[in-house]
Amino acid sequence: MIEPNKHRINYLRLSNQFTIDIIFLPTHIICDYIQLERLILDNIDVKYINTILEHLTFLPKLHSLVLTPIDYVQDTSIFFISIFSLPKLKSCTLTYRTKYDEQAMPIYMTDHKDSPIEYFVINNRFSIESLNDIFFCLPKIRYLSIDCLVGCDDPEIDEDPFVSRYLNNVSIKLDSINFNLLQKLIKRFFYNIEILHISTKSDQTYLDARQWEELILSSMPNLHTFDISHDGGTYHDLINKFNSSFWIKKQWFFTHQHDSQETLDSGIFYSTNPYRRKTYRFYWQFDQQVYSNMQEKNLNIVKHVHICSKQMIINNYVNYFPNANQLTIEHYFKTCDDSISTTLNCILPLKQLTKLNIKSSNFPFEQIIKLIHFTPNLHTLKLDFLSLNEIYLKLIEQNEIFRYVSNTNKITNIDIREKCTLEIFQLIIYLFPQVEYLKIRINKKEINQIIRYLFSKNTDKIRRLFFLCISQIPKVCLPELDFLIKSENLLNDYSIKYINRDLYLWW
Repeated sequence: MIEPNKHRINYLRLSNQFTIDIIFLPTHIICDYIQLERLILDNIDVKYINTILEHLTFLPKLHSLVLTPIDYVQDTSIFFISIFSLPKLKSCTLTYRTKYDEQAMPIYMTDHKDSPIEYFVINNRFSIESLNDIFFCLPKIRYLSIDCLVGCDDPEIDEDPFVSRYLNNVSIKLDSINFNLLQKLIKRFFYNIEILHISTKSDQTYLDARQWEELILSSMPNLHTFDISHDGGTYHDLINKFNSSFWIKKQWFFTHQHDSQETLDSGIFYSTNPYRRKTYRFYWQFDQQVYSNMQEKNLNIVKHVHICSKQMIINNYVNYFPNANQLTIEHYFKTCDDSISTTLNCILPLKQLTKLNIKSSNFPFEQIIKLIHFTPNLHTLKLDFLSLNEIYLKLIEQNEIFRYVSNTNKITNIDIREKCTLEIFQLIIYLFPQVEYLKIRINKKEINQIIRYLFSKNTDKIRRLFFLCISQIPKVCLPELDFLIKSENLLNDYSIKYINRDLYLWW
């Protein structure tokens, strides 16, 4: 379908590691997509990136690009320069990893300039030392978002302002950047911005209302939206100073939450009224009066609720997120009398959830089943831990709710980080018969057993499954598994590859 119409396609999204091999090899075929305007390449093998980017320069209408390499980018400087060389590109989102992410090595891009990019998003740790090059290469940039801007011991920040005529919207998460260094960045680059989103942690100086007031008045005179989130120590006498006439006049309001009553000296401080982020981190609130005064607005914008509390107390002051469709649960939290599902339904409508991520190591599997029971539109499930013994496995399969969930759930995408035995794998296949994409960890000694079970003629529960990722296994498993499939004739038509300690099987 794609091949005969490639000269007419203006939007293309590829997220399967194998489809790029089929559609874009040899890579010069890309040049035939002359009408292509928007391109999204998720989970692309990094070995193709440079040649693909080289051929993308010949597409006369390509103005939007989203790239997510599945493995490590070896040379980020070449990666960025290749992107900045695309002659018509206006919007670019990059989500990538390097082997040195923790260090956030500098990227040198001074050999290239005058890219037409106006909207630029970097979803990775990015060195503060490379920020100057970004503005040098992107003179027309209007929006910049950096998932994590990383400081260094002695960064060289020029004192002279670098005025970007068009930049008016900045969103950055800061790591190892103190307030004094941020002031230098703002004075250097951000004079004309109108919207500023800042996320930071630890440094108490970020809670100094007076310093913020002086910085905004002197260095960001056009700022009309100031959104801050600070995670760490919350010093109530400092926070209360954000109630001065300066903040009230601008209609900028703030509040704070805590993990539990035992941790009132730490928590999260953030902007509200209106709330401006699509993700909301939900903590336990200890001060009912403070909570009632804040009365957060614009919670309709929130799509992802991230529950960080270890206890949940539902009262008249709890926020409700009517349009949330994603839920992340950090801990197995305690409730007073109601069930977890009932408690959560007081925060967001469970029936409209499409994605659920449970990070807790002690979240009971039976509670997960009950939660899925109340989320009929769930299609993506991610579990960091899944601990079940054989006795419990047999008991839970006899549970009426388990059988109901097995027959009714619509989950198609599953990611389980815990190592699974054959018995647990069988349980997953039985419980989620609609699954299409399964990412899972398996003990090496059980891989052959599980693959035999998966493709045995007696297994009728995988009618829809077509993609399996076995994560964190040694490379030797690739030829071994390939040999098993061929020698026992388990599959006739399949593709298999190994990328960055993960094995991918598509059939």
